[in-house]
Amino acid sequence: MELALGEARQAVARGEVPVGAVVISGGVVLASAHNLTVALNDPTAHAEILAIRSALEATGSDRLANATLYVTLEPCAQCAGAIVLAKVGRVVFGAWDPKAGMVGSVGDVVRHPLLNHQAEVLGGVMERECGELLKAFFLAVRREALHEAR
Repeated sequence: MELALGEARQAVARGEVPVGAVVISGGVVLASAHNLTVALNDPTAHAEILAIRSALEATGSDRLANATLYVTLEPCAQCAGAIVLAKVGRVVFGAWDPKAGMVGSVGDVVRHPLLNHQAEVLGGVMERECGELLKAFFLAVRREALHEAR
């Protein structure tokens, strides 16, 4: 999770929502990424999607059954769907997302019994650190918006 937090901090430096993701298999980092939705003008460029794509490319496969995805924020519906489609074996996330989280908060796509794949899930890992980074980012964004409004 420390590596994912490092990615999230890189996102902050770029003005992106601070979410970082890392894919590890057999103790080897296959890929890491942070949100790039603003930089790429692409609302689908979430850290999880970018890390999964890179990990699949690194393995030359369309599946990550033996991999663990570490991400600083509970994945949204889009990312949870990608986790299922890539058959990621395990998801470990930091902060819960009660507004959009689809790995236990709002819904649970990655463990839905009717889908052809269910990932193992561990949530709340380094939750305080991950949550504080997000809170600080959005507080700064709100302050900047108030400043610009004046």
